[in-house]
Amino acid sequence: MTVPVRFAERQHYAYAWDLLADARGIETWRWTLVLVLRSWGASEAAVEVARMGLSEVLTNVVRHVDDPHCRLSAVLDGGRVTVRVEDRSPCLPVVTEPDWDAESEPDWDAESGRGLWMLRSMCRDFGCDPEVGGKCVWFTLDLTPDPAPNLASDPGDADDEAVA
Repeated sequence: MTVPVRFAERQHYAYAWDLLADARGIETWRWTLVLVLRSWGASEAAVEVARMGLSEVLTNVVRHVDDPHCRLSAVLDGGRVTVRVEDRSPCLPVVTEPDWDAESEPDWDAESGRGLWMLRSMCRDFGCDPEVGGKCVWFTLDLTPDPAPNLASDPGDADDEAVA
């Protein structure tokens, strides 16, 4: 079920979907989120991080939660979007840092153990909150990245233009 909501006091928009987490359906939900984010003007960088993040969180529901019922929501607040997945397990995920042992290289092809750590490092904010009947795992992104400084121009050029 899709539930669009518009909050009148600010530029808040939200979509929410009740779904059954299933490995075969994750790609469908990723593309659903992509469509919403693009309609809100998200950069491709934000879209890619959101896709990866949603895959990670929904995959964790599939792997670690007995009840596949969950709720996916995307909330726009000004220039930021928060993606939330609420499930029915009270067990909070463990965010583990990769083993950076100097004697060995990390296993970059490992399929578990680092996903939430990577997601946390790519987002503006990330969290896991206990809720009545389960928990919520969420992450927040800027819709558009901060503009990069124009490194190609000479700082002295700006003064010259201002005087002209």
